[in-house]
Amino acid sequence: MAKLYFRFGSMGSGKSLNLLAVAHNYRQQGKEVLLFKPKLDNRFGVNNIKSRAGIEMKVDLLLEPKVNIINMDFKGIYCLLIDEAQFVSKKHIEEFRDIANDKQIPVICYGLKTDFRGLLFEGSKRLIELADKIEEIKTTCFYCNKKATFNLRHVNGEAVDDGPVIQLGADEAYFPACYGCYKSEISKSKKNRQTIKN
Repeated sequence: MAKLYFRFGSMGSGKSLNLLAVAHNYRQQGKEVLLFKPKLDNRFGVNNIKSRAGIEMKVDLLLEPKVNIINMDFKGIYCLLIDEAQFVSKKHIEEFRDIANDKQIPVICYGLKTDFRGLLFEGSKRLIELADKIEEIKTTCFYCNKKATFNLRHVNGEAVDDGPVIQLGADEAYFPACYGCYKSEISKSKKNRQTIKN
């Protein structure tokens, strides 16, 4: 039975690299896969999925509200792979659930679980509610050697816990952090800003 998977991890955990490896393995066996990502993710080019390791593949479909996935022709497709699933709408996550169930095609979604404040993204929340299997892709904290569970945003070199929820960035803006280091860095930044004000 085909399943809906949610593979999540903090920034820098290799989610896109994992997705591209899975796509490569299917294609090496002569099995066709489709690669999807949200249209708003344009960090490495609108039409590409690219890992920080430099590997990239062309996207088959850009997800935006008007796109209706459920009525697509999936004949000959062995798997759907979705990058940046945290930005995918509830509607599309529900369509992925139905595709796995009704069309018996595995759907593997990769993304962040929470934003830089530690709150669930809409797509991630719906995946947690509907996925058959939830798997963590682990990485270590940028500041220590513990497991990273948070995405620490930096603006002008300072850790922040406020601002717009969606602000696309990569290494220059976000760092994987454990809870202790996340709290410590936010606290340090707030003290620095308070000192500057005084």
